[in-house]
Amino acid sequence: MKLSEELQWRGFVAEHTLDQISDLDKAPRNFYWGTDPSADSLHIGHLAALMMCACFVRHGYTPYYLVGGATGQIGDPKDTTERDLKSLDEIERNKAALARQIVRVTHSPENTTILDNYDWFSEVKFLPFLREIGKAFSMTQLLDRQFVQKRIGEGGSGISYAEFSYTLIQGYDFLHLFRTHNVDLQLCGADQYGNCTSGIHLIRCLENAKADAYSCPLIIDKVTGRKFGKSEGNAVWLDSNKTSIFDFYQFWLNQSDDALEDYFKYFTFVTPDELTEILAKHTENPGARYGQRRLASMVTEVVHGAEAAQSAEKITAILFGDGKLSDLSENELNLLASSFPTAAKGAQLLDILVETGLASSKGEGRKLLSGNAISVNGQKITEDTPISDLTLIKRGKNKFALVR
Repeated sequence: MKLSEELQWRGFVAEHTLDQISDLDKAPRNFYWGTDPSADSLHIGHLAALMMCACFVRHGYTPYYLVGGATGQIGDPKDTTERDLKSLDEIERNKAALARQIVRVTHSPENTTILDNYDWFSEVKFLPFLREIGKAFSMTQLLDRQFVQKRIGEGGSGISYAEFSYTLIQGYDFLHLFRTHNVDLQLCGADQYGNCTSGIHLIRCLENAKADAYSCPLIIDKVTGRKFGKSEGNAVWLDSNKTSIFDFYQFWLNQSDDALEDYFKYFTFVTPDELTEILAKHTENPGARYGQRRLASMVTEVVHGAEAAQSAEKITAILFGDGKLSDLSENELNLLASSFPTAAKGAQLLDILVETGLASSKGEGRKLLSGNAISVNGQKITEDTPISDLTLIKRGKNKFALVR
């Protein structure tokens, strides 16, 4: 497929400034995608945009990824209220963590340029900025922005001058990258499209040149109907310290049948022929959840690597299938231990149930045992017993503890 065809097939088409999307099939360009270091990890709301970036990279475009040390000090305005400001030390830590994730997920070359807008904004002086950049915008134009209207309209919380200026700062980023790296295309999620047009406006006014913005839709959680993100309270993080590899895998494994086709296109590198084959096999026996298993494996491989995806598959087979705990490597045991409560071997089962939270008390533990609700390494246990070996304890269908 040509780039424009792949973007359309994958559903990575929202607003853009191109005359027609097929313009992207001409000579490859330099593009940039940016994020602010408001956390020490990206989440799957960012993942779709990064996978869109990966499409451009595969088709010969040169990526520039910006982690906003300057804009991160202000905070991208929300529709409802001011963001909490991060400390400079926290911003610095977050920048380094995000840069590593971006390059890994997009499969960009190792020499990919990672930029920090603090590097140039630390040299920008206030009066020259107002004279060159501020003069290029009218207040009417800025006040018409949707997020501003929501903040200053009836019932709004108001907006600080700092956040009001955010779009000028981001617009200047595009202008600076145009001047220094010949970047004339900005990629973004649909919620950032307005800020992207600020850069286009500056490049047109100050450089008498044309630049473009291209956005992908905000991806909606098929279960909740909300966008993915930390502000929505449903963030699934790309950092395994925030969302374990096992929990990440399980998130995709638990998706509904009607989400499969879209999520394969958004979050994996699957080709049309591969997807047709996967969906056909899934349809033969939906109860076997073949599609979900392939989705979970492929997305986990994109974010965490093939070895991590295979480990998550093995652990899932042990928890919900016929896999054996003894088949796990030390690293896989550590992965399992990072996802569930653990206890040291040598204690009585009832004590372990309480220690790991599978039971609130020994009394409840005895009721669970007598009610056939507890299994040890796949075998139902009805009486208290010492646990002296590597053991997986299961309560009901999906509560687990590891003894090692």
